[in-house]
Amino acid sequence: MEMRHQTARRSSWIFFLSAALFLSGKRALAELRYSVPEEVKESTIVGNVAKDLGLDISSLVARRFRVVSESEDAFFEVNPHNGELYVRKRIDRDGFCQGRESCLIELKIIVENPLEIHYVVVEITDINDHAPVFPEKQQTFEIGEHTLPGRRIQLHAANDPDAGMNSIRTYTLTPNENFEINVRQSDSRKMPFLVLKKILDREHRENHSLIVTASDGGKPPKSGRLNVTIIVLDSNDNRPTFSQDVYQVAIKENSPAGAVIIKLNATDLDEGINGEFEYSFGKALSRKMYDIFDLNKVTGEIKIKGSIDFEENESFEIDIETIDKGTNPMIGECRVMIKVVDMNDNAPEIEVTSLSERVQEDTKPGTVVSLIKVKDKDSGVNGKIILLITNDVPFELKPSYKENTYSVVTKTVLDREEVSQYEIILKATDCGEPPLSSFKTLNIQISDVNDNGPHFQQNPLDFYLLENNLAGASVFSVSATDKDLNENAAVSYHIVRDGSKNDLLSFLNINSDNGHISALKSFDFETVKSFQFQVVATDSGSPSLSSNVTVNVFILDQNDNPPVILYPVNSNGSAEGVEEIPRNVNAGHLVTKVRAYDADVGYNGWLLFSLQQVSDHSLFGLDRYTGQIRTLRSFTETDEAEHKLVVLVKDNGNVSLSATVTVLVKVVEPKEAFAASDVKSSAKVDEDTDVTFYLMITLGSVSVLFIISIIVLITMQCSKSPDYTSKYLQETNYDGTLCHSIQYRSGDKRYMLVGPRMSIGSTIVPGSHANTLVLPDRRRPSEEVGPEVYYVGQ
Repeated sequence: MEMRHQTARRSSWIFFLSAALFLSGKRALAELRYSVPEEVKESTIVGNVAKDLGLDISSLVARRFRVVSESEDAFFEVNPHNGELYVRKRIDRDGFCQGRESCLIELKIIVENPLEIHYVVVEITDINDHAPVFPEKQQTFEIGEHTLPGRRIQLHAANDPDAGMNSIRTYTLTPNENFEINVRQSDSRKMPFLVLKKILDREHRENHSLIVTASDGGKPPKSGRLNVTIIVLDSNDNRPTFSQDVYQVAIKENSPAGAVIIKLNATDLDEGINGEFEYSFGKALSRKMYDIFDLNKVTGEIKIKGSIDFEENESFEIDIETIDKGTNPMIGECRVMIKVVDMNDNAPEIEVTSLSERVQEDTKPGTVVSLIKVKDKDSGVNGKIILLITNDVPFELKPSYKENTYSVVTKTVLDREEVSQYEIILKATDCGEPPLSSFKTLNIQISDVNDNGPHFQQNPLDFYLLENNLAGASVFSVSATDKDLNENAAVSYHIVRDGSKNDLLSFLNINSDNGHISALKSFDFETVKSFQFQVVATDSGSPSLSSNVTVNVFILDQNDNPPVILYPVNSNGSAEGVEEIPRNVNAGHLVTKVRAYDADVGYNGWLLFSLQQVSDHSLFGLDRYTGQIRTLRSFTETDEAEHKLVVLVKDNGNVSLSATVTVLVKVVEPKEAFAASDVKSSAKVDEDTDVTFYLMITLGSVSVLFIISIIVLITMQCSKSPDYTSKYLQETNYDGTLCHSIQYRSGDKRYMLVGPRMSIGSTIVPGSHANTLVLPDRRRPSEEVGPEVYYVGQ
């Protein structure tokens, strides 16, 4: 029934109601009856009309088999191809038949040639597609709290468009002890009534929330809900009551007028005007009480109106009444017992006779800073006063020969850098019962004296400066702090130059105000690798104080030197050379070795060799690390007799520098090579002598610089703590090029400036421009961390 083109459930009987012949040529008249549920999908099959009428299905199209309807919006249509009657659009029985028990739709079906008229009646059966609905979701009623049981209240009736068993069958009410539901049948409708079965008490429960549920008889059943609220109306059946029958309260003598003695608390369980009441004094109260006390008739507050004197009255008794405003007023009563307490009603007074508001921090102990006098208006034991300092301050009280007179003196040496201001809290307490106290605060400012010199956070200071710095620019700065104030803390800086043999200090300038140090020249790592000087910081106090700091400056290398070709070099100094080799040499024969030197260190001095130009790539090969040129294969008869090789020597700086050398290789017959070797050997001796001379000069220079560096560092180490001294260790690596390496340690780090080959496991120090390596620290964990290190660039 729910799938398209699926045959609907038909009625169990299909029959002809009548058959007649028409004189005009009409063949027959018949009536069929079907049933179909409402809300079925479009195209649902109701029945096969042609089959049930006995018509030939193959002739239906030719005979114009159709449904004739006065409305264009018909619910049913026939299929002329198979004779089936199907649903054309959704059918809402509840809207179409509007509550009728039987819902029938009559159809007229016509076929021609010959003309026949057939009547088909389709009964629309109901389904439970609607839930009961109340016209309103909420109903509210008011009932007096003393209404007798049996009171009936008519509720809204629910509406359900469905018919038969799918219509409303029952009304139910949420379980409760005061109400029940009653249903009355009226004109095929069920009318619900709410019936009171137990008297209501508003003081127990002010309102009742109930839910009425209407349910139909469908399977499964559907329901609707109505929220019912019952508001219970009040009646004056409760009198005002106090929280206590007797109140007891104590007041101090001399309490000011308007002070609240007590606030009475009475309640009435009724509501509205029945629960409203007023307070009043009892009828038997004396007139004098009206002059001493005042009663607020709305709030129940009893206030002082006159003077309270313990010597006149030690206690009072007051009767209080409350009367509600109901039709039949009801009265409540209580008694208030007031006890007057005799008090020490005057506190001591502290008077400051003199006060030094500013005291210098170098004041001697025992110096008087203030004179104090105390007094109390009371007499006897209530007038005896004890004065003391309550907080922890470097001051104390000294009693004078005169009673109730004291002096405040310094107890210890003052230090403004620790505490710049003191609050001395004085407390005066009398000996009354209970004792009264008063407080006084003295504010003392501590004046500064120049007792602290400038202080450097780190000493010595290590700075690392890239060579080729910009002349005149600030390269680093020093800073000292002074705990004093104002001019005592104003620090100026200068470089110690007197008696110094370091010529480099003449090229340093320091800003006396902020400690910024600028270099008047550009430093060259190849000339100077480190130097040391001292900076003095002086404050502006009187007399002035100063301190100094040792500054160690280490120059870091940059790639500013291109490689220098040491061999081959011709007589006029050009990087060119001619090599002759026999034609019969084998592969791997050493033709020559290019030697070069770079004055830089680390990656900047690490040289790599490559062939920039070669006449035959298959014949010669170059070792990129050693510069050795070797044959890759044996010579053949077709190979040229002369070959030109251009070798590029390049360092590994960030911006690499390079040099080229040209090597001419002449291939000669073996006999010619032996003859030429004798002639060339003498020249080779002279050339080797020159190369050896240059190598000796270079190595000698490096050795001298190394020895000077060792002496300087040993001197620095002797004057400093071992953990804070940079250590230089020479380590020479030579692999085809002249190179050098320097290791040094600063604090907890070890650094190495290396040449062509570096240690395995070394890493580049961030910010060092790739020419400094950090070596793993193998010192014991207990060693302290060294001085602060600054990396300074241009």
